[in-house]
Amino acid sequence: MSLSPQFLDELRARTLLSSVISKQVKLLRAGREWKACCPFHKEKTPSFTVNDDKGFYHCFGCGAHGDAIRFLTDAQGLPFMDAVKELADKAGMEVPAADPRAREKADKAAGLYDVMAAAARWFEEQLDGIDGADARDYLKRRGITEKTKARFNFGFAPDSRSKLKTALKEFGVEKLVECGLLIQPEETGKEPYDRFRGRLMIPIRDPRGRVIAFGGRILGDGEPKYLNSPETPLFDKGRTLYNLDRASPASRDAKRVVVVEGYLDVIALDQAGIGEGVAPLGTALTEGQLERLWRLSPTPLLCFDGDAAGQKAAVRAALRALPHVGPGRSLGFVTLPAGQDPDDLIRAKGRGALEELLGNPESLVDRLWRHESAAEPLDTPERKAGLKRRLLDHVGSIADPDVRDQYRSALMDRFYALIRPPRREWVPNRPVRGQSFQRFAPPRPASAEAKAVGARGLAPHEMRAVLAGLLRFPGAIAPHAEAVAALPMGDAGAARLRDAMVDAALMHGELDQERLNTILADEGVAALVEQLRLQKGLGFSFTRRAADPERAFRDLVLVIETLAARPALDAAFEAATARLKEDGNEDAFAEQQRLRAARDEADRRLAALMESDADQPSS
Repeated sequence: MSLSPQFLDELRARTLLSSVISKQVKLLRAGREWKACCPFHKEKTPSFTVNDDKGFYHCFGCGAHGDAIRFLTDAQGLPFMDAVKELADKAGMEVPAADPRAREKADKAAGLYDVMAAAARWFEEQLDGIDGADARDYLKRRGITEKTKARFNFGFAPDSRSKLKTALKEFGVEKLVECGLLIQPEETGKEPYDRFRGRLMIPIRDPRGRVIAFGGRILGDGEPKYLNSPETPLFDKGRTLYNLDRASPASRDAKRVVVVEGYLDVIALDQAGIGEGVAPLGTALTEGQLERLWRLSPTPLLCFDGDAAGQKAAVRAALRALPHVGPGRSLGFVTLPAGQDPDDLIRAKGRGALEELLGNPESLVDRLWRHESAAEPLDTPERKAGLKRRLLDHVGSIADPDVRDQYRSALMDRFYALIRPPRREWVPNRPVRGQSFQRFAPPRPASAEAKAVGARGLAPHEMRAVLAGLLRFPGAIAPHAEAVAALPMGDAGAARLRDAMVDAALMHGELDQERLNTILADEGVAALVEQLRLQKGLGFSFTRRAADPERAFRDLVLVIETLAARPALDAAFEAATARLKEDGNEDAFAEQQRLRAARDEADRRLAALMESDADQPSS
């Protein structure tokens, strides 16, 4: 069986050589390489090196040299195809089925590299000739220096249908068509003609630095503005990144890789001293391109244009990446000033302005939240529900279970904070059986002791009774959502159930028992609900079926307001006590006594509400 050079190159690109060798040889970091004692001959001083950037190992002692496939065949004795299959399996690639024409195709592809190299040289010659004057003027206007022009091998395609075909006639028309340099008309008898005409030419290279395609920018009016080579045996647009051959080693030093939209942005970055820039080739980032980026950096920085199209491209990349994120695999986002691309920013304000933005990227979860939360007004329950559904759909696309849980937690926390009224210390605003609490503002800052008062949470029987009452009277949740949300639940399960009920009321308005039960089941708290329904002896009217519904509803509201107010009363009392110890004056004493009385009265009311129903059957 014969495998194509493209498949083997892709396999090598997806394989981290040091990870393969380190399973058998203890490697030590030595700058940008790894060192070890050679596994192929006995030695005491390390002379075996592994270079991940170049994808090969070499022993200066015995001369052993090769890539990941060669290591498995030589060091482990695997047959060639077994080594390929093992590496392909780990890289998530499928080995092509046996094809008797594969060898012929591979041999043909090998000759195409020579064609592309010759075309690149010819385009360069045209840029420096008479026909290239307009293209040279364009480069000067863009601020491209002679050094950069030579480094990136700019060229020019004359506005002719046959000049390239004539210049490279020794390769034959068939190869020129197969490389995408000529267009073969569909009409029978029509002659092939030059694909690129009247364009500034930019060579596109594979990771090994070989020219595999071209990008051509039109100099005058016309469409398309940029024209890329078509898919060929050498060029797979979805797996290629412009400047990857140079950016790969540069990213090791910079410890980052910067993704921009176009060739000239990459070139502007390089000319400014940022050599780790790459660009997709006129399309949205693909999974194949993301895989290559993650080989260079755990968090590639997407620095797309500041216009609407650039920001949409950033969001598309975020959504494309989500299923594949994991520990050590994410994206960062850099938002440029409106209407500017990296080239504009560098030319206007210099490298420092761009570096400042690159140094403070937005995380993937932040970009996702910003995009979805701003998608539409959240002024109706339906739109709030829509936001939640979109966020959870995105979370559900993440394959890694740990990362998926973290995203769900982070996005739901933001969602609830956005739609939920701000939680503040609850002060009742109505009389409770002829009495009322005096309004007060808890002293700020409170002492550490005061801050700890509310952390203890409700007593277990109070907590269970209130939750059971809300399940029985869900109509009380929406109008008293703030007080319910302020209840200090000391138990994680109870807090989760409470939050689910408050969220349901805020999302859907007033609820009945059936609707609430359905929502709670969807939220995964049905087991908690069932446990509460089996509780007996909770002692309040709103937990007893025989109680008068109107009175039970009223008692439930009174208990909620009393319990929600108690942490603030406790904190204020502790703060007043602390001030009394410090000052010892009459005002501090009077305030302490007033708060003590209010707190004691609240406890008496709770006891009275419970005792008044102690002899009634439980639900």
